[in-house]
Amino acid sequence: MAEAEAQSQEAQSQSQDPEAELPEDNDGARDFIRAVGKLFKRARERAGLSQQEAADRLNYGVDMVGSVESGRRVASPEMLLAADKLFGTGGLLTAVIDDLEKARTKARTRHPAWFRVFARLEGKAVEIHEYSTMVIPGLLQTESYARALYGVRQPPFSKETIDTRVADRLERQKILHNWPPPKASFVIEESVLRRQIGGREVHRGQLLNLLRAAELPGTELQIMRTDQPEHPGLTGPFTLLTPKGKSQLVYIESHGQNRLITDAEQVRLMAARYGSIRAQALNFRESTELIEKLLGEL
Repeated sequence: MAEAEAQSQEAQSQSQDPEAELPEDNDGARDFIRAVGKLFKRARERAGLSQQEAADRLNYGVDMVGSVESGRRVASPEMLLAADKLFGTGGLLTAVIDDLEKARTKARTRHPAWFRVFARLEGKAVEIHEYSTMVIPGLLQTESYARALYGVRQPPFSKETIDTRVADRLERQKILHNWPPPKASFVIEESVLRRQIGGREVHRGQLLNLLRAAELPGTELQIMRTDQPEHPGLTGPFTLLTPKGKSQLVYIESHGQNRLITDAEQVRLMAARYGSIRAQALNFRESTELIEKLLGEL
């Protein structure tokens, strides 16, 4: 108990460290990002394309296109270059690239206070390993899935809070697309893949997104079968994180309560536990085959 209290105090002291705080949101930057989204949408509509058609031809997910148009996500320079050509805007979209990148920097997302320390460390991670028992890991969620999750929260969030939380979650996912990417692995309980959060179509989109994520460089995905009756992960989900230039740590979260474990011996034991979990889960090929099978059943 004393050790747990000491670790809780350590996490709280980290949260109070000014250097650990993420920058405050900048309303002007947010307004500019939303304005660019409206411009993107207008250009798409003038080109006579639906969101799905534009997504297919740009080689992006329709959720991404919708998020850019609503100002929840910032279009990458590559996306704007491709869209400018596809929509025939003659450089109108590419002209905002430099300013949009500056706005992205200013409009760093604001996570809940209790999550900020972890989010800051995750953004600098060279290794991320997560075992998930209830929902798809945040770094692998689609926008629709994340929105459905926040939508069932009790007591309920306001629409504005849900929009902010969803945007924050999508922003975190950029780390898997960095180069070089972090070494990332995810072990997900099979029951999570069978729970149709948000309904059938949201569920289908989420399963497809897992298959896309499994193809990312540096990312490994495994499924723990429900018929695996005994394994060391039965005590609950956790994340192993290694920030660049720092020692590995463990993050545990449940019902809005979080804990960062930095004690070297406890981290070692959790890392060993994760290794055992991976050894008992389906391998990569078996895992993707199971996801494809579940998709075929929808």
